[in-house]
Amino acid sequence: MKHIRNFCIIAHIDHGKSTLADRLLVTTGTLTEREMKFQQVLDDMELEQERGITIKLHAIKMEYGARDGKRYTLNLIDTPGHVDFTYEVSRSIAACEGAVLVVDASQGVEAQTISNLYLAIDSGLEIIPVINKIDLPHAMVDTVKQQIIDLLGCKEEEIILASAKANIGITELLEAIVSRVPPPSGIIDAPPRALIFDSLFDVYRGAIAYIKMVDGSLTEGEKVFFHYSGNSYEVEEIGVLEMQRFRTKSISAGEVGYLIAGVRELHEIKVGDTVMSSANAASEPLPGYKVVKPMVFAGVFPTNSEQFEELRNSLAKLHMNDASLFYEPETSTALGFGFRCGFLGLLHMEIIQERLDREYKQEIITTVPTVEFRVTKTNKEIVMVDNPALMPPVGEIEFIEEPYVQAQIITPTEYIGNIMRLCMERRGIFKNTTYIDPTRADLRFELPLAEIIFDFYDKLKSSTRGYASLDYEFLEYRESDLVKLDILLNAESVDALSTIVHREKSYEYGKKLCEKLRKLIPRQMFEIAIQAAIGGKIIARNTISPMRKNVIAKCYGGDISRKRKLLEKQKEGKKRMKQVGSVEIPQEAFLAVLSMED
Repeated sequence: MKHIRNFCIIAHIDHGKSTLADRLLVTTGTLTEREMKFQQVLDDMELEQERGITIKLHAIKMEYGARDGKRYTLNLIDTPGHVDFTYEVSRSIAACEGAVLVVDASQGVEAQTISNLYLAIDSGLEIIPVINKIDLPHAMVDTVKQQIIDLLGCKEEEIILASAKANIGITELLEAIVSRVPPPSGIIDAPPRALIFDSLFDVYRGAIAYIKMVDGSLTEGEKVFFHYSGNSYEVEEIGVLEMQRFRTKSISAGEVGYLIAGVRELHEIKVGDTVMSSANAASEPLPGYKVVKPMVFAGVFPTNSEQFEELRNSLAKLHMNDASLFYEPETSTALGFGFRCGFLGLLHMEIIQERLDREYKQEIITTVPTVEFRVTKTNKEIVMVDNPALMPPVGEIEFIEEPYVQAQIITPTEYIGNIMRLCMERRGIFKNTTYIDPTRADLRFELPLAEIIFDFYDKLKSSTRGYASLDYEFLEYRESDLVKLDILLNAESVDALSTIVHREKSYEYGKKLCEKLRKLIPRQMFEIAIQAAIGGKIIARNTISPMRKNVIAKCYGGDISRKRKLLEKQKEGKKRMKQVGSVEIPQEAFLAVLSMED
């Protein structure tokens, strides 16, 4: 155990941590230069390579011969950097004793850098600061050094200068990991306890748990049980994580590896659970992770109702890989049977949609995203509402509370005015400003979550030319003047298009949405009235005029009454059609709400 080092890499999105991880693999001989067919070897998901971001945490074992002549086992866990994937970061941090904090020399300390750093400090990890991309022509090494010293309170000589692309400072980093990160503190002779920090589903082997062995050791053939579910299994295969799973038949305290025990049910393995031996059970489980709470909710429905079961299985498998995804069955009058899904943010929702499409070939319709509101009824009963269709009638509501978040925005000082304007438009409450250095400011706001889940991040980036960075965390529920806005098509409510908005913005919002839907819903043979309503009051209306068939084309002469008779007949037909005709709503209409500003 003295020669094991477990560490993770934390950074803001796009600060080069995946490239640094790749360089560590080559330097330690885990991979050859030839095997590095593409950049970001650990980001093996097609989506990750396409977008250039890390979505899933990745664990890998490396062997390193240090300058002191000893060989060390380094277990690296590469982590995501986007605000929506903080949960992934918290899981990898719980399986480590040290963290490499990567800061881009050209961008400096950003919001997510600080957020992830606090997660690591709270978990008691040893922090190794690294300034990456020092070879760039516009690198601000001295400025970034000062930012890190102010943030961490470390000495200047403790900061490692590196460039993953140019292979600078990699050996110094490896030596720092060996000398500064403490070895695991488990007890080899104690009853076995292993922490599950990730899991995945294999069609042939069932559920596979990625574990960090904290105490004792586990071997193949041993009977184990998962503390959370209480179910017992026999260990079929156990080993360590190299580029592929490498079977070792046993792992002991301090090591990171995988466990296959013939678990067929996806929900049996809970991330954060403790694996114990049935014969020699430990007295208490390991402290797990905090249960992650979804922030954004949306309905996910199959385009073909016969694919409901397929969608259920696909979501179950995705949940296995991504414990932060929440889902439960729901029905909609407009869309039939589907699921109410909870996501950590809008990027998380986008990634799940993409994965359902690419990995599971699911064609889905997604409803308007919303947040969870707390409604206090007149009889003092409190209900949580994450679907506008389930909002109690107006007469039964005493007041509605919405979630507020504390937002931290780090920006160059010249964009402070733009950010202030944007946050005030979104009902933000300004708290304070601190200056990281003369050119960069840290702004704190309290914002309603409902106002930032749509296009706030895009607006923030465009108003600061991409320089500002955002991080937020849940604060509390606060009472607000909110109303349910219904969309009616020919006087019939479409529950999938209902939203909950602030009363001040409801008129403008309803007007814009009706106008947008008028362009998106295809014309029919009958007139379609699109209305926005609050309760029984119509606040906006638009009309889609019918397609007109020229019924008098065959009349070329004769009395005018012949033409009038045909037109009257057509008028009656259209009226009847309007009563029985159904309006097909395309998927674009449900997404229209996301791009209301366009």
